[in-house]
Amino acid sequence: MITISSIALFIFEKNNRMNRRKFFRNGALFTVGSTLINPFSSVAQPLEIPIYKGKKAKNIIFLVSDGMSSGTLNMADIYLDRKTGKGSNWLNLYRENKVTRALMDMASASSIVTDSAAASSSWGGGFRVKNGALNIGINGEEHLPIWQKFKKAGKMAGCVTTVPITHATPAGFCVNSKSRNSQADIAESYLDLKFDIMMGGGQQYFDANSRKDKKDMYAAFQKAGYQVAKTRSEMLATSDDKPILGVFFDDGLPYSIDRENIKDLGNSVPTLAEMTQKAINRMKNHKNGFVLQVEAGKVDWAAHANDIAGLLYDQVAFDDAIKTAMDFAEKEEETLVIITTDHGNANPGLIYGKNVNDNFDSVQKFKHTNDWILHGLTPESTLSQVKERIEFANNFVPNDDEAQTILNYYKGLVKGDDGLYNYKKLPFDYFAQVQKSRTSVGWISSDHSADYTELAMFGPGSQELKPFIKNTDLHYFMLKAAEVENKF
Repeated sequence: MITISSIALFIFEKNNRMNRRKFFRNGALFTVGSTLINPFSSVAQPLEIPIYKGKKAKNIIFLVSDGMSSGTLNMADIYLDRKTGKGSNWLNLYRENKVTRALMDMASASSIVTDSAAASSSWGGGFRVKNGALNIGINGEEHLPIWQKFKKAGKMAGCVTTVPITHATPAGFCVNSKSRNSQADIAESYLDLKFDIMMGGGQQYFDANSRKDKKDMYAAFQKAGYQVAKTRSEMLATSDDKPILGVFFDDGLPYSIDRENIKDLGNSVPTLAEMTQKAINRMKNHKNGFVLQVEAGKVDWAAHANDIAGLLYDQVAFDDAIKTAMDFAEKEEETLVIITTDHGNANPGLIYGKNVNDNFDSVQKFKHTNDWILHGLTPESTLSQVKERIEFANNFVPNDDEAQTILNYYKGLVKGDDGLYNYKKLPFDYFAQVQKSRTSVGWISSDHSADYTELAMFGPGSQELKPFIKNTDLHYFMLKAAEVENKF
């Protein structure tokens, strides 16, 4: 028998279901989610992400820490928290509920483990390509890179990085190339495409004395109206009314910790945050807005070398660049900030043990990278010189067996490592094992991994981010957020 009360209950439950659906659609799920993030809090903290309905992203700042495994992000936060009591800017955005967050599948067209070229091309061209290619499809078709699309739409566009500006990650947003290794050709493409900001390393691809074809790309850029900067002071002195080419080192820039502790490098090479600020200043007043890619490329190189000081301090330098971008975006409200990585690498992490706290804190006393230590040794080095160099750089003295084994690599008695960017086959892997007992940092390999990557967003369009996306989705996401039609 149907009663009035049962009908009323049916209507109530129906309305309640509708209200629940509306509740979740309008983002109240995030308030519930904040309780899950901090399950020990008795009161859910409201999400602080503004609702940007009706606003488009006039500007986009895309920050990528190349080769950042989740352990790298985690260790940088722990390092900063124990050193300063504040944690990292990236994870503080999570703690303060300022961003939307997702995981991203970064597989390439040829492998579930991507390289940086295919990863950047998935964002840049909107299609998965084979490892090693830049926006060239599996059948040879060219996919127009997203920074070219934004240039055609009237925006300024640029890239800054700590590796050669012609390297895979910036190139993936800018050019088409069958091979990521064609860096001399990529330098010429940048000039033809007239990007507004290009800063990083890679002098060998611009200097006539280094290029095989002897073309003076610096002169060519200057003739086209670019300001050319080769030092930090020259970069800081550039005006904001002309495009800028900044090339500050022959290959990748020095690691951040080495730069900090070698006076000449600190004076001559800008930080990633400084390059980011200069790029923003140059483009921020453009009437149609700008797009900027910021890459911490040496994080990847350090991971390949299992170099904890290189990895940690360059991740912290990237974290400073995040603050630079966020400081700008929070003031003017028309900027979409995207923070991510392209793949994992070496999957480092802290290993359980009674001394793990003190061991990891010891990295705060490091002065130099493993790269600096090992490149300063030769077959003629003595046992005491090996010990002295390591003690100066890392504040610990290896025992005789450890020092002798290191020396044996240089004397040819032990085969050297074959890792990427390790052209001299130095014993990076062995030295990381020596450090492990002092730092409690372990590594699973010296190469890329198939991690689902961290992705965070702030600003117009960020509210549309789903919890799990495919890498190519991000290409169309940026176009939609900026209301730029995909017609080019």
